[in-house]
Amino acid sequence: MNELDEAEADADLAVAAYLEDGEWVVDELVPDHAHDVEDLIGALRRFAGEGGAIGMIAVDEDFFLLVRVEPHRARLLLSDITAATEWELAATAVEFLGLPLPEDDEDEPSPAGDLDLLHDLGMPALDLAVLLDDEELYPDEMLSEVARSIGFGEQFDDAVGLTSA
Repeated sequence: MNELDEAEADADLAVAAYLEDGEWVVDELVPDHAHDVEDLIGALRRFAGEGGAIGMIAVDEDFFLLVRVEPHRARLLLSDITAATEWELAATAVEFLGLPLPEDDEDEPSPAGDLDLLHDLGMPALDLAVLLDDEELYPDEMLSEVARSIGFGEQFDDAVGLTSA
């Protein structure tokens, strides 16, 4: 996994979002948490909030990972399963999901995981799928749209340095 070790470098952004007293709070995550899904889940458990936390990670304009940690379970969505051939974080997400690693360049880019993980917060699976199909958006822009849809777009954009459209 030499290629994966070299590519594990840096997430473009890594934040946790959670509800506290009915208001969304967005905090940056330590970069070390963006290398492995199990570490990320452990870090998100610290942000218990009201019903858990959402982790949002974008890597190298290539893919994003959404992780939702609730009191008794963790769910995730990887925006592009083919990223698992190049990125350790994506590979650990595929492993967590119990899916086989894609073959190099043989599989089509497609999401993997739970498209419905944000349904109860106002973003149904269909809306998330439509967003994932938008080839014009970068992963950080997609995550900004997700944040906006579930109610913390401005806080997200401020935390990661995006300007609002």
